Order: sequence, then C-alpha cells, then structure tokens
Amino acid sequence: MSRGQATRRAPTSRSGEQGKGRQRKGERRRSQPTVHIHLTLDQKLDLLGYLLLAVAAFTILSFLSSSRGLITGKWLELLRLGFGWGAYLTPLFVGAVGLWLVLRDFGDRLPRLTPLQIIGVALGYPALLVSSHLIAAPALFHGDLVATARAGHGGGYLGAALSKALLDGLGTAGTVVLLVTWWLIVMMLLFGVTARELVQAFQRPLLPGDKNRAESPVPARPSVPSPVSPSPSPSPPPRPQAPSTSPKPAAPAPPAPSAVPTPPRVIGGEHSWQLPPLDEILEPGADQDISASFLRRQARIIEETLESLGAPVWVREMNPGPVVTQFAVEPRVITTGNGVETRVKVSRIKALADDLALALEAKTLRIEAPIPGKGLIGIEVPNPEIAMVALRDVIESEQFAALDSPLRICLGQDVSGTPYVADLTAMPHLLIAGTTGSGKSVCINAIIATLLLQRTPDELKFLMVDPKRVELTGYEGIPHLLAKVVVEMERVPGALQWILREMDGRYRHFAEVRATNIRDYNERIAPQRGLNRMPYIVVVIDELADLMMMAPQETERAICRIAQMARATGIHLVIATQRPSVDVVTGLIKANFPARIAFNVASSVDSRVILDMPGAEQLLGRGDMLYLPPDAPTPIRLQGAYVSDEELRRLVHFWKAQSKPGAMALEKPVQQPLWEEMRQQQEKAAEFEDELLPEVLELVLREQRASISLLQRKLRIGYTRAARIMEILEQHNVVGPQPPGGQAREVFPAAARALLNPKKD
Repeated sequence: MSRGQATRRAPTSRSGEQGKGRQRKGERRRSQPTVHIHLTLDQKLDLLGYLLLAVAAFTILSFLSSSRGLITGKWLELLRLGFGWGAYLTPLFVGAVGLWLVLRDFGDRLPRLTPLQIIGVALGYPALLVSSHLIAAPALFHGDLVATARAGHGGGYLGAALSKALLDGLGTAGTVVLLVTWWLIVMMLLFGVTARELVQAFQRPLLPGDKNRAESPVPARPSVPSPVSPSPSPSPPPRPQAPSTSPKPAAPAPPAPSAVPTPPRVIGGEHSWQLPPLDEILEPGADQDISASFLRRQARIIEETLESLGAPVWVREMNPGPVVTQFAVEPRVITTGNGVETRVKVSRIKALADDLALALEAKTLRIEAPIPGKGLIGIEVPNPEIAMVALRDVIESEQFAALDSPLRICLGQDVSGTPYVADLTAMPHLLIAGTTGSGKSVCINAIIATLLLQRTPDELKFLMVDPKRVELTGYEGIPHLLAKVVVEMERVPGALQWILREMDGRYRHFAEVRATNIRDYNERIAPQRGLNRMPYIVVVIDELADLMMMAPQETERAICRIAQMARATGIHLVIATQRPSVDVVTGLIKANFPARIAFNVASSVDSRVILDMPGAEQLLGRGDMLYLPPDAPTPIRLQGAYVSDEELRRLVHFWKAQSKPGAMALEKPVQQPLWEEMRQQQEKAAEFEDELLPEVLELVLREQRASISLLQRKLRIGYTRAARIMEILEQHNVVGPQPPGGQAREVFPAAARALLNPKKD
C-alpha cells in the first residue's frame, strides 16, 4: 500500500471516529431518563381550585392593603379598568369557584346550585356591569361612556362596550326595556320567582281594605269544613342520598305522618277483620352514608387498572346501593398498530374481573355486561358495610303503592337503592335456593309478612310445610292457616293431594258459573250471584330436598301439576331449598317455575341449576340475591328486605288476637276443608299406623299378591315407605315372609279383611 493511499484513508478513519463519538453522545442523551408528570383528573381539579383561591385571596388583600407594590397596583388597575365597580365582586366569584373545586368531594354537605341558578349568575354579572355603567355615565346615557370606564367607575371597559352596543342598536328606550326584561329573567332563574308573583308582592301592600293584608305576605285561604280535618305535621327532612353521577330519579321519601293516625282498613263479611297498622308492627330502616371521595377513588382505580391492562374505560355512572355500588363504565376507543380505531371488547373487560377485585381489595366482584337498557357495562363492587333494607321502607315506597295486584310482595332494593316489588300472581310460582345463612328463610318471612299486612283471612289462606320445625312454626295459630303447620313428612303428600282436589273443584265451579279465573270470579260473578269471594291460597314449602328424598315421584308429580294448572284458581307455590342439585330441582320443576331467586350457593354448578347461568356463587350472603323474573333474560341483583323476629311476633300476635272460634273455616269451600281431611288422615294413621294402609289392603286383596315393587308402582311411593308398609302387613299376618328369589309374598285374605274392617269381623 502506497503512502498516498494511507494518507487518503487517514481522514476517513478520523471522521468515522468523530461520527461514532457523536452517535455515542446521542445514545447517552437518549438513555437519560425523561421525567413525565402524570396528573389524574382529580389532582388537576384540586390544583386549579388552589390557584383560584390564591388569586381571590391575593385580590382581596390588595383591595384592603394601603401599601401596594408594582404588581399589585397594576393588577388592581387592570381589574378596575376592565370591570369598574364589578371588580369588587370578581374575587368573590373566583374564590367561590375555587372553593367548590377544592371541596367538591363534600358536595352532599354543601349547598347545591341548580343549573338554572348557575345560568342566572352568569347572566346577572354582565347585567350588573351594564346597569352600573349606565348609572355612572352622566346626562341620562348620553355621557362619555369611555371616560367613565377610564376613571374606573361603572362597569369598566366591559360595561362600556356592552352599554354602547345596546344604545347604538336599541336606543335609550329599547335599552331600558331590555335591562328590565334581563333582570326579570335573572330573578326568575336565581330565586324561581315568576313575574306574576313579583307583581302580587308589590301590589299587596298597596291594595285598600283589610290592614292585615299589608302585614301578611300571603292571604289566608277560606277554610272548607270537613268531617275530619287533622292538622298535618311538617314532613321529615329528606334522607341524605349517597352521591351518584347517574341521572336516575331520587328515591321516594316516605309520606309525612299525620297528627291523627289513619285507622286500619276493616274488611266486612262473616268476621270483621282489621289490617295491622304498619307503624305499630314494622320498624323503619337506617340510612346509609357512603362518602363521595371513597366512590371517586374507586372509580379512579377502575379506570387506571383497566387502562394499564389494555382495556381503557370511562366511568359514566356511580349507583351506590345497600350492599354493592354499581360503576357503569363505557369502553373507550383505542387505536391499533395499523392506525385503525376500535372499541374495547366486552369480553376483554369481563375477563379482567379478578384483576379488578385485586386492585379494589374486594372480596368478590361481579360484572354485568351490558346493563339492560343502557349502552354501559356494570361493575358491582361490595360496599365497606352492608346496609339493612327494612321491610317497612319497601312497603311505604311509591313502587309498592303503584303495583295493582292482590298478592304484592316486597323483595328488597336493587343496586341503586330503588325499592323492588313483584306480583306473585304474575310469577305465578316462586322457587328460592341458597345455602344456610344466605338469607333464604328471611326472604320467605318477608314474603309472608307482606301478604299478612295487606290481606285478611277471608282473602288469603296459607298452607305451610316446615320439615325443620323452627322456621314457619311461629305462624301457628293465625287465622290465615288452612291447617296446622305441617312438620311430619308423612303428612305432606296428603296435603298436596288436597290442594290438587281443591284446584280441580275450583275449575269445575268456574265452568259452572262461566268464570275465567279467580279475579273474574271475585269481581264479577260473586257480587252478581250473592256468593262469597274465593280466597287465594299460597303454599309455602321451606325445604324441597326432604320431600324429594322421601317420595320423589309423587312429590314431583303433585308440585308440577299444581304449578302447571293452579294459576287461574288462585293457588300459588313458594318453594325453597338449600340444595339446588339436579335430583332436587329437576328439569320438570324448573320448567314450571320461571321466577326464581338465588342466594349465595356453593359453586357455579348450583348457580347453573337454579338460574341456568353462573353468578350466584359470587354473592355476599346476608340477603344478597339474584332475582330472575319470568319475563327477563338476565337476573336482577337485589338486597332482600329484612324483617326481624320481634316484628314477626307482633304481627302474629295481632292476628291471633282477632281470631275467633270458626274463623279458620272457609265459608263455602269447594272441597272438604283441609284441616278436616287431615284430621281424618291422622285418625286413620293412628288406627292403621299409616294413612295408605287401607289402600294397600285393598290393593293386595285385588291383586292376591304383595311386594315392595308392586306398592311403589301402583301407589307411586318411595322404597322406604313401601318397605315399612310391608313390614306392618307382615306383623299383622296379612302377608307371609319374603320367599327366596325375589318372588311376591303370599297374601292371607282373611287377615287382610279383618284389619281393613275390624267392626265387621
């Protein structure tokens, strides 16, 4: 290699080294950490509020101080030139806005301004500037407006500009008319006062006549005589509502109590019944207070967590309820790598439920996607404390009063705290499931108490089945019961058979008098023919699993037949179970019970059995439930109404005090009264040791053979009961011992006839 080539390459190597040095310096610059300041919306609003408060305080102190600096003097001169006399009100407005921004989390404790009042303030300030400037200008609006503004009087340059525009465009008379109209509009927006009220307020002191007319601002109205005129007491103050950004209507306030209590409704008939007074039986519930700052903090956590996980949303509504708070979120639009804008998928947000529960430190979290009737996704987060929903609060609500039904029931409150009521005649049967302690028995007691508070024994009858002997036995003795509370499982099939015969008898009676259903019969047929009204019958079974274990076939057949056909006759079922398995809640039972309530269950499998979808396993217990109406595709989350044991004791004692001998008998029963039939069954049971024994004796005499499978097939009973009856027959020497090979037993007709009819023997 020659010297020239080496000389020519040397600058190239030096320039390469300089380029590499510059590249390394650029890499070092890029590798230096960049400081980014991320402020949330709440932090930005707080910062703006502090700045506005500082400006207001600085301005007020500048007005009060005699020694002003250069900046202070220029600032005050600018305010006086711009706003004139209105400069003294400017720091007050600025400080009020800043104070509201700082204390916005305590909005439920601060006086609230309506949108109309805010518009009135915005219109009143320029009206004040124009009016003050026209008053300050000399020679009746024809003075020098600019000179007045230059002197810092009137409305300043802003007032001068507005005044000049009005005078040039409308003239003096038009400006006066416009200002008067302007101030009337401002007064109406600020104080809600109409022009008629203003005229009346000015005219009353000037009207001749009675002297008291000038003293009292409101003339007394002439009183209309009435037979009863109680003086109403002032209504109680409204309950403080939890803050919510959703435009939902406020919860209805209870009616104001009167000085003279309204007497209970009296129902005529063979017995005169008084309905229980609500204020003496039930107790009102307590208010719930959830701070707005806590809700805003949770909303901020939801937005930040989902945005960090790649599913950004906006929190549009916050609906605090008694148990959970529903945050209604809207998926945001995101830009993909190729520049296409797409909205976040709903399934992506639902898949992040566990991550949200971790960020919110929540025990469980449920996502409702979408909210029915809204284009939003509901995220239901448990509240720090569960509020009790009193039964009285639901009964006194407008929703309960607006429902026109003979069997209205109170279920509780939804996630936004709105009372929820239902119609048992429209369900027409209700299936309830939930684990022990989830609130299942309290829900049944609330349903029964609601019906007892609004229906007399002439209008409603109950048949109660309580295998546990502790839940429904407290209602023993009320005149609404068709019979004593059934606690022995052997008596349940007989009671269900009586219900079936009563249903068939009512249908035959409806066909004779040409009535379509019980409501048509009670409202049209009974008054025309002078007949007594037919009472509704509600069958309450507290534990379905025990019946299905004892006699599954006959229990399922009786329940399904009642559920299929008994709606028109006024017979309704309310059945509960704590084991919603497929062998208890069979497909045939589910098909005939479209209205279902699911409390907390053990697993998602149980939730699918009762609701056909998961979700009940995530409930919180203590009354937290999912209600599936018969006309809705998705369940509604409610907090069940609570009725205490003391309230139930007062209610039962009230009805027991009115019960008289014979009050429990139906006036004109279609079938033999249930208590009479069950008394006969009990006598037969005492005589034959089982009420089916006479039918079994007739069966074996007719078939001339006996076996357990024969009894199961012909009488539709379970194996346990059939085996027990076979042992009884063997003890009375009606059948012989079991032969080998599983053959039928030998029957002794003489012993069978003697046991069947001992008097003729």
